[in-house]
Amino acid sequence: MAKISIITICYNSEKTISKTLKSLKSQTFKDFEHIVIDGGSIDRTINIIKKENISDKIISEKDKGIYDAFNKGILNSTGEIIGFLNSDDVFNDVDTLEKIVKSFGNKNDCVFGDIIYTDTENKVIRIWKGSPFVKGAFKKGWMPAHPTFYCKRKIYEKFGVYDDSYKIAGDFELMMRFLEKKKIYSKYVPAILVNMKIGGVSNRSIKSKIKILIEEFKAFKQNKINVNKIFYILMKAKKLRDFKFFHY
Repeated sequence: MAKISIITICYNSEKTISKTLKSLKSQTFKDFEHIVIDGGSIDRTINIIKKENISDKIISEKDKGIYDAFNKGILNSTGEIIGFLNSDDVFNDVDTLEKIVKSFGNKNDCVFGDIIYTDTENKVIRIWKGSPFVKGAFKKGWMPAHPTFYCKRKIYEKFGVYDDSYKIAGDFELMMRFLEKKKIYSKYVPAILVNMKIGGVSNRSIKSKIKILIEEFKAFKQNKINVNKIFYILMKAKKLRDFKFFHY
């Protein structure tokens, strides 16, 4: 099996980082390296990371944003497969990495799966159930859940890393570039891979939703993919309504 590089981006994450690291420690698949890209935390984040003693490399310095941090992680990684586990995320099961690696096989360049969103009391708020990629899917409002997106290093080396001119939709641009434009081989894993806390950059407000929409249209233009903007907005709105919400 291939070695995986797990990259954790964090900043002042003392309240959540320990759970993230323990989640990684508990994985049955052990052939991984862990790289922390910290934005210069001034709380106890770095001390907690060092105490958990699982991280192979810790870089703590100011960055230009989340996608600059992602790129630092990729640049400092050595694994054949690269994925991200951010400081408020945990793997859903102890065998998640094992499922991911096995799903690559000999042909696939990337894999992705399902994700659940939970609140601070760990109540399920939303389920993002994915589906296999088909040509033209991005123009219909589809995209993989980025925290579940694992990709081979050679793809980053061949087609580039994250465009750090984006503030909120750089993951959308990269995955669309890889899947839609460069036509890499992918596989959908029909399982919940990651448990993510509500409150990420792209999940905060209506204002954020508008910003991400503007950047998504920028990504289409940048990759020379024609999209019907009105149809796209309607499809995005429909997908939001189709999310499964749970109330306890």
